[in-house]
Amino acid sequence: MNYGLLFWGEQRTSSGLAAILQTIIPVFGLVIAHYYLPGERLTIWKVIGVALGMAGVLLIFSNQLSFGGPSGIWGSTAIVVGALAVAYSNVLVKARGGHLDPSVLACGQMIFGLVPLLLVGVMLEGNPLSFNWTSRAVLSLLYLSVVGSALAFLMFYWLVRHMDVTKTMLISLITPLLAVLLGMVVLHEELNWRLVAGGIAILSGIGVVISQKARLKSSGI
Repeated sequence: MNYGLLFWGEQRTSSGLAAILQTIIPVFGLVIAHYYLPGERLTIWKVIGVALGMAGVLLIFSNQLSFGGPSGIWGSTAIVVGALAVAYSNVLVKARGGHLDPSVLACGQMIFGLVPLLLVGVMLEGNPLSFNWTSRAVLSLLYLSVVGSALAFLMFYWLVRHMDVTKTMLISLITPLLAVLLGMVVLHEELNWRLVAGGIAILSGIGVVISQKARLKSSGI
């Protein structure tokens, strides 16, 4: 659900708005984990940390916000629903899939995600074998599927087994920052005050969330 709705929504919204809407993943995760995982209760420090991170992403992409009319509203809604789906699934994996090997979880996700996405894609866009597959398109698809999906989720589910799931979902805050930094390195985009201030806010927010457990231990909780 997440990737299908995200890519559909991104075609109807600006990249900046899509990046900001994706940062709601840890917000949903905080709330859902509070009810499913006794060891990951919602706290004021977690809320402050996530809010700081979201504010940082908002600042970085503040000059790219655009709804694009009714189509943009539907696209934004799709992205938010996808974010809810991925947050819920991550919490379920932590709550009920801890005994499974990360490779099993990643493989199951890829297989069960393939079937509905392929069916919907064929119905809406036709047979993919009839598309004009350039070498760059094939290379991009392989990178996204193998490196960006299969290997990425293999490592992600390993992390879920070894740390709080609410912390692992903070990746949605750091991803936009990394994308902008890569734009500077690969596309020679200029550094600006939004990136600096937003990056500081994102890293500060993540630091607040990560350091919470140390504060609790020091207070004897």
